[in-house]
Amino acid sequence: MTAMPPPLARAALFDLDGTLMDSAPDMAQALNRLRAECDLPALPYADIRCEVSHGSVAVVRAGFPDAEDAQFEPLRQRFLTLYRACLGDQPRIFDGFDEVLTALEAAGLPWGVVTNKPGWLTDPLLQAAGLASRAACVVAGDSLPERKPHPRPLLVAAGLLDVPPQYCLYVGDAQRDIDAARAAGMTAVGARFGYLRPTDTPEHWQAACWLDHPSELLPLLGLGSAVRAHG
Repeated sequence: MTAMPPPLARAALFDLDGTLMDSAPDMAQALNRLRAECDLPALPYADIRCEVSHGSVAVVRAGFPDAEDAQFEPLRQRFLTLYRACLGDQPRIFDGFDEVLTALEAAGLPWGVVTNKPGWLTDPLLQAAGLASRAACVVAGDSLPERKPHPRPLLVAAGLLDVPPQYCLYVGDAQRDIDAARAAGMTAVGARFGYLRPTDTPEHWQAACWLDHPSELLPLLGLGSAVRAHG
């Protein structure tokens, strides 16, 4: 279905896991190390990848679907310890994103990160990827009392960039990202290359448009040509 193109934005904000950073390999490694500690076989990478955007609870639940409540939180804490130990060993941004960020910076357009990932994991990941000094703002999952899908983290980020929300776009790969962007009055852009679950129905999320590759972001900022319409 064709949609009217969104207005050109003056700033870009990004979700982290599954949008800017390809962090699933490190999380999969940590989960399978935890399963090995419990004398369980490794899970296929594809089964873990689609859970990464939904945080440590979803990832650990994928690895331990039958864990009782009393067992689950110790497993999650151990997973976080293992993940932090390998965090940034091989930091990866999605292919094509470095060129996008370079183009934004060359044009003088600020960009930032708004994630539900806690700061104690977000900051070292961005440092390892060489992005911490480049991002104009970072709002982590523990920066505020509210987290996505609440719009406040996005509105705070827009304030830090000194750009009105209606001139910001927000890119994410989960429904909470699209909902938060729409509630904040930003252009909501979906990352189809991210960690969508097979059961997701992104066609119903009401994103302004969808990206199959990071480079398709540039036209929304007046820095390129074609972009895939909503649908």
